[in-house]
Amino acid sequence: MRVRIIFILKNKGAFVPFHHQYLLAQLVKGIILNGGNQEYRDFSYYNFSGLKGQTKISRNGLHFYSSRVTLVLSCPDQGFLNYFLKKLFEFPQIEIGNLLLIPEGVEREGIPEMTGSMKFICISPLVLLNPSFNDSEGKKFISPETDVFSDMLYESTILRMENFGRYTTEQIASFYQFQLVPDKEYLKKIKETQKKFARIYPVYDQDVKYEIRGYTFPFTLYAAKEVQEFVFTCGLGSYTHKGFGMLDIANSDPSKRAEVYEFEKKG
Repeated sequence: MRVRIIFILKNKGAFVPFHHQYLLAQLVKGIILNGGNQEYRDFSYYNFSGLKGQTKISRNGLHFYSSRVTLVLSCPDQGFLNYFLKKLFEFPQIEIGNLLLIPEGVEREGIPEMTGSMKFICISPLVLLNPSFNDSEGKKFISPETDVFSDMLYESTILRMENFGRYTTEQIASFYQFQLVPDKEYLKKIKETQKKFARIYPVYDQDVKYEIRGYTFPFTLYAAKEVQEFVFTCGLGSYTHKGFGMLDIANSDPSKRAEVYEFEKKG
């Protein structure tokens, strides 16, 4: 289940760092802990995008000039989503970077029909490696055009699906097909224009700052329908609960498949 949280922006022109997933991760975790529900204290099967709105770039970061800002949040557990939304809307205002945001409403995005071959785009960077303290391994570049890249994502995805506990041993064993094929034309154009599709991003874990490499490019994923649904809802790669690896369907407008989502805001 994916929802779009809509905020009213009180101070147009305010900004967040260009890479602000860590600020959103702190907000999400803070709301979870503040709610006091022990069931969700260590829950990590959720994913979220960066903030969306009309922006301009400066040396300070992303300045927002639209009257509203949205955040996409995704999770297969509707109970968790309702709990999070309820606690979020108990706050009359939240701050992210310099943005002063008032929670206004929520829309639910319809889930497209999944097949064994899906073309995705990354709406937040895809992280391949988990870093270690005082080690640069997490910043290592691995070409998306290699089998190593695809194999590492397969291993992390299957491990997460196993740990999630909603798939049988027989189902997990049947999910052996998994191949990520990047859009070669896109990568070619990026190289020709000397732009980057792989950058270094900050992430915080147990109050320790790490630097990780994130990738943003379109690709086709060949995998079982259940695997496609899992990565679409829970994200792909590492640190998905910190806002990395969120996907959307290529050539699709999610706003056209959204409807108002009602949930209990008080009580």
